[in-house]
Amino acid sequence: MLKTLEGTQFQSINRAYNTVFRPNRLSLGLVVPIETYPRGPVPTMKSHIERVQLAEELGFSAVWLRDVPFNVPTFGDAGQTYDPFVYLGLLAGQTRRIALGVSSIILPLRHPAHVAKAAATVDVLSGGRLLLGVASGDRPEEYPALNLPFGDRGAAFRESFEYIRQMGETSPVFANAFGSPKGGLDMLPKPTSGKLPLLITGASQQDPEWIARNGDGWMTYPRNTAVQARIIHDWRSRVEAVGGADKPVMQPLYIDLTKNPDTQPQPLHLGLRLGVNHLREYLKSLEQIGINHVALNLRFNQADIEITLKRLADEILPEFSV
Repeated sequence: MLKTLEGTQFQSINRAYNTVFRPNRLSLGLVVPIETYPRGPVPTMKSHIERVQLAEELGFSAVWLRDVPFNVPTFGDAGQTYDPFVYLGLLAGQTRRIALGVSSIILPLRHPAHVAKAAATVDVLSGGRLLLGVASGDRPEEYPALNLPFGDRGAAFRESFEYIRQMGETSPVFANAFGSPKGGLDMLPKPTSGKLPLLITGASQQDPEWIARNGDGWMTYPRNTAVQARIIHDWRSRVEAVGGADKPVMQPLYIDLTKNPDTQPQPLHLGLRLGVNHLREYLKSLEQIGINHVALNLRFNQADIEITLKRLADEILPEFSV
């Protein structure tokens, strides 16, 4: 097994972070919308609340929304179509235990004061169940639509990240490209633990050491297992080098779960078509190389969604329950 940093545990942040992420263990979540829509970018959002509630009932540890402000033709996926913070607020009132994640808010496209306020509100209203993924954005078409420079997104991401961090403090005073709070003003509510769990996606146009030092975890993409193992080893080495405690790593995985439990893995976009027995083995291999959470995406799944969720709960979740 790829070791975590010796003698450490993940930091304690909020209810979601502390439950979903455990050293040397893997947990499973689902990407919203929990439905099949392989032939076009826009989902139906049919039974979307009921399926999130079913995911909670069946024992999945988290659901993950995405920040897709525009339906960009070259991207080919409109996500859950609803604004992530509005939708997170709805889900906070419709669920009780499951972690509510977003992967990821595109920081340069929003003012960080709005992100900090909305995220802290979701965290408080849900009882500490927010996981906030953040990214610099990789869809160039969105930037001119908001009159923002695509080439400056790295600096904007970093400034936004630091602004959001400061807003967890009481009446912070600082100078930032997005503003300079002063005069005793404060932002309420505060996150449940006084800090939002910020998970950085990919490189986000940042130096790897900056990510290792500042992020509360790292979201990466599916890769060949051997390559992924080396990348995770490098990540944890950087975290150790900057003097930090161990931090979690997560990734998405598209799956098409077949009726035959022994179907051999076949590649599909950022994932696999395979039987449940091989999925279990694959997820165990990810756990062994240091992945702490996998967000399953059923967009290309050909079987009935409710049946697939129950199969996953019966045959996969017992190995990875939180």
